[in-house]
Amino acid sequence: MAPTKAVIQQHFEALQRADAEKIAALLSEDFIQDWPQSGERVRGREACVRIYTNYPGGGPVVTVKRILGSGDVWVVEADADYSGKPVQVVAILEFRNDLLVHETDYFADPFEAPAWRMQWVDKIS
Repeated sequence: MAPTKAVIQQHFEALQRADAEKIAALLSEDFIQDWPQSGERVRGREACVRIYTNYPGGGPVVTVKRILGSGDVWVVEADADYSGKPVQVVAILEFRNDLLVHETDYFADPFEAPAWRMQWVDKIS
């Protein structure tokens, strides 16, 4: 069964709940997760599960906004709330044999839009 939006949504919900069994069920044994901004790489299913199940304070509250893709490559846009600090997240998910084999997560802090371009843009939330 190829990955679907529903499967990816369930994966993010399992991460949110630190549900070790559900997290592990979607990851390949040789799973890799990259966090380019902190320069970290998580190697292996077990390491990923341990990070999410040991996250201090339970981790951020993540709201998935959009899931795009097909086949083995998907992109997720989400909002994360780190105890009142909003962060926008983009995750690139790569699958092999219906298991998540590589995930790259980018995190961005919101910033105030400059006034000079207001006449040409619409405000989004």
